[in-house]
Amino acid sequence: MDGESRFCATSLESLIDFSTSKLGRNVNVLTNEVKTGSQEYEFGVGMKKVADKSVVCHKMNYPYAVFYCHTFTKTRTYMIPLVGADGSKAKAMAACHSDTSAWHPQHVAFQVLKIKPGTVAVYHFLHNNAMVWIPK
Repeated sequence: MDGESRFCATSLESLIDFSTSKLGRNVNVLTNEVKTGSQEYEFGVGMKKVADKSVVCHKMNYPYAVFYCHTFTKTRTYMIPLVGADGSKAKAMAACHSDTSAWHPQHVAFQVLKIKPGTVAVYHFLHNNAMVWIPK
């Protein structure tokens, strides 16, 4: 897609090299702080924008370490506080794609949300196997 850079990293060094090539050498890495299981969560108070530019790396299903890393223009990253039914607290990473006009019209987001490319921003949570690299 226009505005997307992507890379498959097969080592920690290549993952860091790709991330720092897009963000500069001074970076932080963030992940979800959510335990998997049957716990149900509600939104807590204090959603925080953590970056206007990021590199997201998703763990791929291979017998060895492979991460699909990518970055989009016009995408913001947020940390969302969550509160469990039992009172436990967690944090989840979310992405906001403010310009989807270059996305393929058959993208699953448009089908699920019943919208057209470029009409509204698309927000989504990131999986627990994702790392989000942001500038410090």
